Amino acid sequence: MVRNSSALVDTGVIYCGDNLEQLKNLPDACVDLIYIDPPFNSNRNYEVFWGETKEKRSFEDRHESTQAYIEFMRPRCVELARVLKKTGSFYCHCDWHASHYVKVMLDQIFGENNFINEVIWKRQTSKGDVEQGSKHYPRLHDTLLLYCGGNEEYTWNQQYVPLKESYKDSHYSQTDKDGRRIQWGDLRAPGGAAPSKGNPHYKVLGVDGYWRYSQENMEKLIQEGRVAIPPRGKVPRLKRYLEKSKGVPVGSVWNDINPINSQAKEYLGYPTQKPLKLLERVIMTSSNPNDIVLDAFCGCGTALISAQTLGRQWVGIDISPTACRVMAKRLRDDCRLREDENYWRNGKGFIVRGMPWTEKRLQEIPPFEFENWAVIALGGIPNKTQVGDMGIDGRIYPLSAALKSSGKTAGELNFMDDWYPIQVKQKSRAGRPDVDEFETAMRRTNRKKGFFVAFGFSQDALTEIDGFFKREHLIIIPLTVQEILDEMIAQKLA
Repeated sequence: MVRNSSALVDTGVIYCGDNLEQLKNLPDACVDLIYIDPPFNSNRNYEVFWGETKEKRSFEDRHESTQAYIEFMRPRCVELARVLKKTGSFYCHCDWHASHYVKVMLDQIFGENNFINEVIWKRQTSKGDVEQGSKHYPRLHDTLLLYCGGNEEYTWNQQYVPLKESYKDSHYSQTDKDGRRIQWGDLRAPGGAAPSKGNPHYKVLGVDGYWRYSQENMEKLIQEGRVAIPPRGKVPRLKRYLEKSKGVPVGSVWNDINPINSQAKEYLGYPTQKPLKLLERVIMTSSNPNDIVLDAFCGCGTALISAQTLGRQWVGIDISPTACRVMAKRLRDDCRLREDENYWRNGKGFIVRGMPWTEKRLQEIPPFEFENWAVIALGGIPNKTQVGDMGIDGRIYPLSAALKSSGKTAGELNFMDDWYPIQVKQKSRAGRPDVDEFETAMRRTNRKKGFFVAFGFSQDALTEIDGFFKREHLIIIPLTVQEILDEMIAQKLA
């Protein structure tokens, strides 16, 4: 899809930084749809997994109390309300910890009259067993709070789910003279017809009564053959044809979208990753092609992937450099988008703004972030766990690698035995002991080629890399951070 540039705001951009600061740079009423999935006020540890093999990072939820959480969210939601168009929609994804407090806050900011729906997403099924000592119903759902921007003409495209076969059999059990499956719908005015309700009163097929439709519309339905008295009935009814049914309208309880599990093709291991189908439903319902979608807490970028796939423009914000690189990789791999300034200026690619692209900034970020940045910048996949990585921080899979299609690991990112190890050191000069450790890892995993990233290498390290090749014909490619930043790595990665 070629991106149509907006006169209001740059789209196709991922901003790395605090969303409060980034939102202040956006103009008023510039976005058609906002979806946010902010960190929940859970007072618990999260295990955040990145990539598809082994790297794990633990960090504590920063919000120590509900009040602190609301204080964190309020100024951000004020900015989000400011940038939302009057015809736009806002979705806030919450869990049970603070959704009721968030609802009160959003009523104050967006206006309680602009509240449209509380959507319940059943994200898991009840387990057969319950934790010992547990005294609560199993918590099975998340909540999406939906607000409009203030205009009654906000975008709404009703979505439908297919009819189940059992429903077809029970509700479309009759056929008309042409053999078309039908069900009979009520034409009587709802709620017990009475003149005071303003329902039209006239005769239909000789039957006197109060009706749902005007006489003009009723006569049109009769001419189309859609109104008749059933064989065993006395009152005219409406024929509804199975072949013309759009399905069941999607309501406020969504129990037809499964959560992400480790077998899912889109699985990244991110603990709060939402399924693409969930975001596709939100985007298809509340936006039109080429509308602008904003996600201010991008995480792993599912909203951006869905928006791009559905032909919408988008803007993403996240404070984590690793998250920004993960979502950029997804856009490149899943959407075939090019991350390139010139392409972006011509409306075709995307860009990432605010990343720590200098050596100085990369030296200052946490080791976990640095390792992920380096691996992903090479087009590799980071490990999930730092503990026990045994000298390998990530893997590069060449294009020739093929997924296993059967067996225990089918469906996961577990390739045939064709990958290159990556070792990353946040050091100004990686030394001989670092290289020795990587050599051991390559021997243990029977790798013939590997990549080593650092800010620089000592002469002893480079000498050992040469000796390793001469002795064992195994290749280590040393890469400096500056070479990655300067994008001078194509030949070395070949």
